[in-house]
Amino acid sequence: MATFDPSMLTRKAETAVEAEVFTPVNSFAGFHLSEQITRNIIEHGYSTPTPIQDQVIPVLMDGRDVIGVANTGTGKTAAFLLPLLNKVAKNRNERVLIVAPTRELAVQINDEFKIFARGMGIFSEICIGGTPIGRQIHYLKSRPNFVIGTPGRLKDLEERRVIRFGEFGSIVLDEVDRMLDMGFLPDVKLIVSRLPQVRQSLFFSATMPEKIEDVARIFLKDPVRIAIRTSRPSCNVDQDVIKVGDRIKIEVLAEVLSRQEVEKTLIFGRTKHGIDKLVYKLSEKGFRVAAIHGNKSQNERQRALKSFRDGSIHVLLATDIASRGLDIGGITHVINYELPESYEDYVHRIGRTGRAGRKGVALTLVD
Repeated sequence: MATFDPSMLTRKAETAVEAEVFTPVNSFAGFHLSEQITRNIIEHGYSTPTPIQDQVIPVLMDGRDVIGVANTGTGKTAAFLLPLLNKVAKNRNERVLIVAPTRELAVQINDEFKIFARGMGIFSEICIGGTPIGRQIHYLKSRPNFVIGTPGRLKDLEERRVIRFGEFGSIVLDEVDRMLDMGFLPDVKLIVSRLPQVRQSLFFSATMPEKIEDVARIFLKDPVRIAIRTSRPSCNVDQDVIKVGDRIKIEVLAEVLSRQEVEKTLIFGRTKHGIDKLVYKLSEKGFRVAAIHGNKSQNERQRALKSFRDGSIHVLLATDIASRGLDIGGITHVINYELPESYEDYVHRIGRTGRAGRKGVALTLVD
Protein backbone atom coordinates (compact mmCIF):
# COMPACT_ATOMS: atom_id res chain seq x y z
CA MET A 1 0.00 0.00 0.00
CA ALA A 2 1.11 3.55 -0.68
CA THR A 3 2.37 5.48 2.34
CA PHE A 4 1.10 8.89 1.24
CA ASP A 5 -2.04 10.49 -0.13
CA PRO A 6 -1.38 11.82 -3.65
CA SER A 7 -4.49 13.99 -3.55
CA MET A 8 -2.55 16.25 -1.18
CA LEU A 9 -0.02 16.86 -3.94
CA THR A 10 -2.47 18.19 -6.50
CA ARG A 11 -1.13 21.47 -7.79
CA LYS A 12 -0.92 23.51 -10.94
CA ALA A 13 2.25 24.76 -12.53
CA GLU A 14 1.14 28.23 -13.60
CA THR A 15 4.14 28.57 -15.85
CA ALA A 16 7.25 26.60 -16.60
CA VAL A 17 9.96 27.59 -14.15
CA GLU A 18 13.22 28.37 -15.86
CA ALA A 19 16.37 27.10 -14.22
CA GLU A 20 18.21 29.74 -12.18
CA VAL A 21 20.93 31.46 -14.13
CA PHE A 22 24.22 29.86 -13.17
CA THR A 23 27.58 31.48 -13.74
CA PRO A 24 30.37 28.90 -13.51
CA VAL A 25 33.66 29.73 -11.84
CA ASN A 26 35.52 27.50 -14.30
CA SER A 27 35.48 26.80 -18.02
CA PHE A 28 36.12 23.48 -19.74
CA ALA A 29 39.31 24.96 -21.20
CA GLY A 30 40.41 25.97 -17.70
CA PHE A 31 40.23 22.39 -16.42
CA HIS A 32 43.37 21.56 -18.45
CA LEU A 33 41.90 18.36 -19.84
CA SER A 34 43.65 16.67 -22.78
CA GLU A 35 43.17 18.23 -26.21
CA GLN A 36 41.15 15.25 -27.46
CA ILE A 37 38.80 15.31 -24.45
CA THR A 38 38.30 19.06 -24.90
CA ARG A 39 37.57 18.53 -28.59
CA ASN A 40 35.05 15.80 -27.75
CA ILE A 41 33.35 18.09 -25.21
CA ILE A 42 32.92 20.79 -27.87
CA GLU A 43 31.63 18.31 -30.45
CA HIS A 44 29.13 17.00 -27.89
CA GLY A 45 27.72 20.51 -27.62
CA TYR A 46 28.87 21.37 -24.11
CA SER A 47 29.77 25.05 -23.77
CA THR A 48 29.93 25.76 -20.02
CA PRO A 49 30.08 23.42 -17.01
CA THR A 50 26.94 22.65 -15.01
CA PRO A 51 27.09 23.44 -11.27
CA ILE A 52 28.21 19.93 -10.32
CA GLN A 53 30.79 19.81 -13.12
CA ASP A 54 32.08 23.23 -12.07
CA GLN A 55 32.68 22.04 -8.51
CA VAL A 56 33.53 18.35 -8.89
CA ILE A 57 35.98 18.33 -11.82
CA PRO A 58 38.69 20.52 -10.20
CA VAL A 59 38.56 18.43 -7.00
CA LEU A 60 38.90 15.17 -8.92
CA MET A 61 41.72 16.60 -11.02
CA ASP A 62 43.54 17.18 -7.72
CA GLY A 63 43.12 13.48 -6.85
CA ARG A 64 40.72 13.98 -3.94
CA ASP A 65 37.83 11.71 -2.93
CA VAL A 66 34.37 13.19 -3.44
CA ILE A 67 30.86 12.82 -2.03
CA GLY A 68 28.46 14.33 -4.57
CA VAL A 69 24.85 14.82 -3.53
CA ALA A 70 22.92 15.45 -6.73
CA ASN A 71 19.95 14.21 -8.70
CA THR A 72 19.91 12.76 -12.19
CA GLY A 73 19.92 15.37 -14.94
CA THR A 74 22.54 17.57 -13.27
CA GLY A 75 25.46 16.51 -15.48
CA LYS A 76 27.13 14.37 -12.82
CA THR A 77 28.11 11.60 -15.27
CA ALA A 78 30.35 13.97 -17.21
CA ALA A 79 31.55 15.42 -13.90
CA PHE A 80 33.26 12.14 -13.04
CA LEU A 81 33.97 10.77 -16.53
CA LEU A 82 35.97 13.75 -17.80
CA PRO A 83 38.62 13.88 -15.04
CA LEU A 84 38.87 10.07 -14.91
CA LEU A 85 39.40 9.90 -18.67
CA ASN A 86 42.09 12.54 -18.32
CA LYS A 87 43.70 10.47 -15.54
CA VAL A 88 43.76 7.36 -17.74
CA ALA A 89 45.11 9.37 -20.70
CA LYS A 90 48.12 10.26 -18.54
CA ASN A 91 48.58 6.71 -17.20
CA ARG A 92 47.32 3.90 -19.43
CA ASN A 93 47.79 1.41 -16.58
CA GLU A 94 45.10 3.16 -14.54
CA ARG A 95 41.81 1.25 -14.32
CA VAL A 96 38.42 2.67 -13.36
CA LEU A 97 35.45 0.74 -11.92
CA ILE A 98 32.01 2.40 -12.14
CA VAL A 99 29.16 0.74 -10.22
CA ALA A 100 25.56 1.70 -11.08
CA PRO A 101 22.28 0.35 -9.62
CA THR A 102 20.47 -0.42 -12.89
CA ARG A 103 21.28 -1.73 -16.34
CA GLU A 104 19.79 1.38 -17.91
CA LEU A 105 22.02 3.73 -15.95
CA ALA A 106 25.09 1.60 -16.70
CA VAL A 107 24.25 1.74 -20.42
CA GLN A 108 23.79 5.52 -20.28
CA ILE A 109 27.14 5.97 -18.54
CA ASN A 110 28.80 3.77 -21.14
CA ASP A 111 27.18 5.70 -24.00
CA GLU A 112 28.44 8.97 -22.54
CA PHE A 113 31.88 7.44 -22.04
CA LYS A 114 32.06 6.59 -25.75
CA ILE A 115 31.31 10.21 -26.65
CA PHE A 116 34.04 11.69 -24.44
CA ALA A 117 36.61 8.92 -25.16
CA ARG A 118 36.27 9.12 -28.95
CA GLY A 119 39.65 9.00 -30.70
CA MET A 120 41.64 8.33 -27.51
CA GLY A 121 42.19 4.59 -27.76
CA ILE A 122 40.65 4.16 -24.30
CA PHE A 123 37.97 1.50 -24.04
CA SER A 124 35.28 0.26 -21.68
CA GLU A 125 33.36 -2.93 -21.04
CA ILE A 126 29.83 -2.92 -19.69
CA CYS A 127 29.01 -5.71 -17.23
CA ILE A 128 25.28 -6.06 -16.60
CA GLY A 129 22.73 -8.81 -16.28
CA GLY A 130 20.36 -9.71 -19.08
CA THR A 131 23.24 -9.95 -21.55
CA PRO A 132 25.59 -12.88 -22.27
CA ILE A 133 28.25 -13.15 -19.60
CA GLY A 134 30.54 -15.03 -22.01
CA ARG A 135 30.93 -11.95 -24.19
CA GLN A 136 31.80 -9.86 -21.14
CA ILE A 137 34.37 -12.42 -19.98
CA HIS A 138 35.94 -12.37 -23.45
CA TYR A 139 36.32 -8.58 -23.59
CA LEU A 140 37.44 -8.26 -19.98
CA LYS A 141 40.48 -10.38 -20.86
CA SER A 142 41.78 -7.40 -22.84
CA ARG A 143 41.80 -5.40 -19.57
CA PRO A 144 39.80 -2.32 -20.66
CA ASN A 145 40.62 0.80 -18.66
CA PHE A 146 36.96 1.35 -17.74
CA VAL A 147 34.60 -1.31 -16.40
CA ILE A 148 30.99 -0.17 -15.92
CA GLY A 149 28.50 -2.51 -14.31
CA THR A 150 25.79 -3.41 -11.85
CA PRO A 151 26.70 -4.89 -8.44
CA GLY A 152 25.33 -8.40 -9.01
CA ARG A 153 27.05 -9.00 -12.34
CA LEU A 154 30.33 -7.47 -11.12
CA LYS A 155 30.27 -9.74 -8.06
CA ASP A 156 29.59 -12.76 -10.32
CA LEU A 157 32.54 -11.89 -12.55
CA GLU A 158 34.79 -11.42 -9.54
CA GLU A 159 33.77 -14.83 -8.17
CA ARG A 160 34.74 -16.31 -11.54
CA ARG A 161 38.11 -14.53 -11.17
CA VAL A 162 37.57 -12.58 -14.37
CA ILE A 163 37.70 -9.29 -12.45
CA ARG A 164 39.93 -8.48 -9.51
CA PHE A 165 38.64 -5.43 -7.68
CA GLY A 166 42.08 -4.84 -6.22
CA GLU A 167 43.35 -3.79 -9.67
CA PHE A 168 41.19 -0.67 -9.86
CA GLY A 169 42.83 2.56 -8.69
CA SER A 170 39.68 4.64 -9.22
CA ILE A 171 36.09 3.69 -8.37
CA VAL A 172 32.74 5.41 -8.73
CA LEU A 173 29.62 4.40 -6.82
CA ASP A 174 26.72 6.12 -8.59
CA GLU A 175 23.19 6.57 -7.20
CA VAL A 176 24.02 4.76 -3.98
CA ASP A 177 20.61 5.50 -2.47
CA ARG A 178 19.04 3.57 -5.35
CA MET A 179 21.40 0.65 -4.64
CA LEU A 180 20.15 0.70 -1.05
CA ASP A 181 16.52 0.66 -2.25
CA MET A 182 17.23 -2.32 -4.53
CA GLY A 183 18.97 -4.38 -1.85
CA PHE A 184 22.46 -4.10 -3.33
CA LEU A 185 24.15 -2.73 -0.21
CA PRO A 186 25.75 -6.10 0.80
CA ASP A 187 27.21 -6.49 -2.72
CA VAL A 188 28.49 -2.90 -2.64
CA LYS A 189 30.14 -3.46 0.75
CA LEU A 190 31.78 -6.63 -0.57
CA ILE A 191 33.15 -4.78 -3.60
CA VAL A 192 34.46 -1.96 -1.39
CA SER A 193 36.13 -4.47 0.97
CA ARG A 194 38.22 -5.85 -1.90
CA LEU A 195 39.41 -2.55 -3.34
CA PRO A 196 43.05 -1.47 -2.94
CA GLN A 197 43.83 0.71 0.07
CA VAL A 198 45.34 3.40 -2.13
CA ARG A 199 42.66 4.59 -4.54
CA GLN A 200 40.55 7.55 -5.61
CA SER A 201 36.91 7.07 -4.62
CA LEU A 202 33.84 8.88 -5.92
CA PHE A 203 30.46 8.58 -4.26
CA PHE A 204 27.23 9.99 -5.71
CA SER A 205 23.75 9.86 -4.22
CA ALA A 206 20.58 11.94 -4.39
CA THR A 207 19.98 11.49 -0.65
CA MET A 208 22.21 10.53 2.28
CA PRO A 209 20.33 8.41 4.86
CA GLU A 210 22.34 6.98 7.76
CA LYS A 211 22.97 3.59 6.13
CA ILE A 212 24.54 5.35 3.15
CA GLU A 213 26.61 7.60 5.42
CA ASP A 214 28.00 4.38 6.96
CA VAL A 215 29.12 3.15 3.53
CA ALA A 216 30.64 6.54 2.72
CA ARG A 217 32.69 6.51 5.92
CA ILE A 218 34.16 3.10 5.02
CA PHE A 219 34.61 3.90 1.34
CA LEU A 220 36.12 7.40 1.35
CA LYS A 221 39.20 9.06 2.79
CA ASP A 222 39.00 12.74 3.71
CA PRO A 223 36.38 13.42 1.02
CA VAL A 224 35.30 16.78 -0.32
CA ARG A 225 31.51 16.96 0.06
CA ILE A 226 29.66 18.73 -2.74
CA ALA A 227 25.88 19.15 -2.67
CA ILE A 228 24.03 20.60 -5.63
CA ARG A 229 20.71 22.19 -4.79
CA THR A 230 18.24 21.53 -7.58
CA SER A 231 14.72 22.83 -7.93
CA ARG A 232 12.08 20.26 -7.10
CA PRO A 233 10.89 18.44 -10.22
CA SER A 234 7.34 19.42 -9.32
CA CYS A 235 8.05 23.10 -10.04
CA ASN A 236 7.42 22.61 -13.75
CA VAL A 237 4.87 19.82 -13.38
CA ASP A 238 1.11 20.28 -13.38
CA GLN A 239 -0.01 17.55 -10.92
CA ASP A 240 -3.52 16.18 -10.73
CA VAL A 241 -5.45 13.17 -9.47
CA ILE A 242 -8.07 11.33 -11.53
CA LYS A 243 -10.60 9.50 -9.39
CA VAL A 244 -11.68 6.34 -11.18
CA GLY A 245 -14.73 5.65 -9.01
CA ASP A 246 -16.96 2.92 -10.44
CA ARG A 247 -15.48 3.18 -13.93
CA ILE A 248 -13.11 0.58 -15.43
CA LYS A 249 -9.57 1.78 -14.79
CA ILE A 250 -8.13 0.75 -18.16
CA GLU A 251 -10.93 2.64 -19.92
CA VAL A 252 -10.11 5.78 -17.95
CA LEU A 253 -6.44 5.41 -18.90
CA ALA A 254 -7.35 4.94 -22.57
CA GLU A 255 -9.45 8.13 -22.46
CA VAL A 256 -6.51 10.08 -21.06
CA LEU A 257 -4.09 8.71 -23.66
CA SER A 258 -6.51 9.67 -26.44
CA ARG A 259 -6.41 13.35 -25.53
CA GLN A 260 -4.77 15.51 -28.18
CA GLU A 261 -2.30 17.11 -25.77
CA VAL A 262 -1.02 13.73 -24.51
CA GLU A 263 1.96 13.09 -26.74
CA LYS A 264 4.89 11.24 -25.14
CA THR A 265 3.76 9.39 -22.03
CA LEU A 266 5.52 7.35 -19.35
CA ILE A 267 3.15 5.15 -17.32
CA PHE A 268 4.20 3.65 -14.00
CA GLY A 269 2.85 0.47 -12.44
CA ARG A 270 3.86 -1.59 -9.43
CA THR A 271 4.52 -5.11 -10.73
CA LYS A 272 6.07 -6.70 -13.80
CA HIS A 273 3.03 -8.91 -14.34
CA GLY A 274 0.68 -5.95 -14.06
CA ILE A 275 2.72 -3.96 -16.57
CA ASP A 276 2.66 -6.82 -19.09
CA LYS A 277 -1.14 -7.11 -18.77
CA LEU A 278 -1.47 -3.37 -19.31
CA VAL A 279 0.72 -3.48 -22.43
CA TYR A 280 -1.53 -6.19 -23.90
CA LYS A 281 -4.74 -4.30 -23.13
CA LEU A 282 -3.47 -0.97 -24.50
CA SER A 283 -2.13 -2.67 -27.63
CA GLU A 284 -5.58 -4.18 -28.19
CA LYS A 285 -6.99 -0.65 -28.07
CA GLY A 286 -4.62 0.48 -30.80
CA PHE A 287 -1.97 2.30 -28.77
CA ARG A 288 1.69 1.94 -29.72
CA VAL A 289 3.26 0.81 -26.45
CA ALA A 290 6.28 -0.97 -25.02
CA ALA A 291 7.45 -1.84 -21.52
CA ILE A 292 10.62 -2.09 -19.45
CA HIS A 293 10.96 -4.05 -16.22
CA GLY A 294 13.24 -6.56 -14.54
CA ASN A 295 11.95 -9.61 -16.42
CA LYS A 296 12.74 -8.11 -19.81
CA SER A 297 16.05 -9.00 -21.42
CA GLN A 298 18.52 -6.18 -21.86
CA ASN A 299 17.97 -6.19 -25.62
CA GLU A 300 14.20 -5.90 -25.12
CA ARG A 301 14.66 -3.01 -22.71
CA GLN A 302 17.03 -1.17 -25.03
CA ARG A 303 14.71 -1.65 -28.02
CA ALA A 304 11.79 -0.27 -26.01
CA LEU A 305 13.78 2.78 -24.90
CA LYS A 306 15.03 3.43 -28.43
CA SER A 307 11.50 3.23 -29.85
CA PHE A 308 10.26 5.63 -27.17
CA ARG A 309 13.08 8.08 -27.77
CA ASP A 310 12.72 8.15 -31.56
CA GLY A 311 8.92 8.37 -31.49
CA SER A 312 8.18 4.92 -32.93
CA ILE A 313 5.99 4.43 -29.86
CA HIS A 314 4.29 7.14 -27.83
CA VAL A 315 3.68 5.25 -24.60
CA LEU A 316 6.24 3.50 -22.40
CA LEU A 317 5.18 1.44 -19.40
CA ALA A 318 7.58 0.80 -16.55
CA THR A 319 8.03 -0.28 -12.99
CA ASP A 320 10.04 1.99 -10.71
CA ILE A 321 13.22 0.74 -12.36
CA ALA A 322 12.70 3.72 -14.70
CA SER A 323 12.01 6.37 -12.06
CA ARG A 324 15.71 7.15 -11.74
CA GLY A 325 18.64 7.05 -14.07
CA LEU A 326 16.66 7.53 -17.29
CA ASP A 327 17.12 10.77 -19.17
CA ILE A 328 14.54 10.84 -21.97
CA GLY A 329 13.73 14.19 -23.50
CA GLY A 330 10.29 15.41 -24.46
CA ILE A 331 8.10 13.40 -22.07
CA THR A 332 4.90 15.43 -21.86
CA HIS A 333 3.01 13.25 -19.37
CA VAL A 334 3.75 10.88 -16.51
CA ILE A 335 0.82 8.72 -15.41
CA ASN A 336 0.80 6.83 -12.13
CA TYR A 337 -1.50 3.95 -13.06
CA GLU A 338 -0.71 2.51 -9.64
CA LEU A 339 0.47 4.46 -6.62
CA PRO A 340 4.17 4.42 -5.80
CA GLU A 341 5.26 3.08 -2.43
CA SER A 342 6.54 6.38 -1.06
CA TYR A 343 6.57 10.12 -1.55
CA GLU A 344 10.20 9.90 -2.66
CA ASP A 345 9.28 7.42 -5.41
CA TYR A 346 6.47 9.75 -6.48
CA VAL A 347 8.88 12.67 -6.81
CA HIS A 348 11.31 10.59 -8.87
CA ARG A 349 8.52 9.36 -11.14
CA ILE A 350 7.13 12.79 -11.95
CA GLY A 351 10.65 14.13 -12.37
CA ARG A 352 10.76 12.37 -15.76
CA THR A 353 8.65 15.24 -17.16
CA GLY A 354 8.85 19.02 -16.77
CA ARG A 355 12.58 19.00 -17.53
CA ALA A 356 14.90 21.61 -19.04
CA GLY A 357 12.50 24.47 -18.27
CA ARG A 358 9.57 22.80 -20.04
CA LYS A 359 6.16 22.25 -18.53
CA GLY A 360 4.96 18.70 -17.89
CA VAL A 361 1.90 16.95 -16.55
CA ALA A 362 1.70 14.23 -13.89
CA LEU A 363 -1.58 12.36 -13.41
CA THR A 364 -2.32 9.80 -10.70
CA LEU A 365 -5.24 7.36 -11.05
CA VAL A 366 -6.88 6.51 -7.74
CA ASP A 367 -9.85 4.25 -7.03
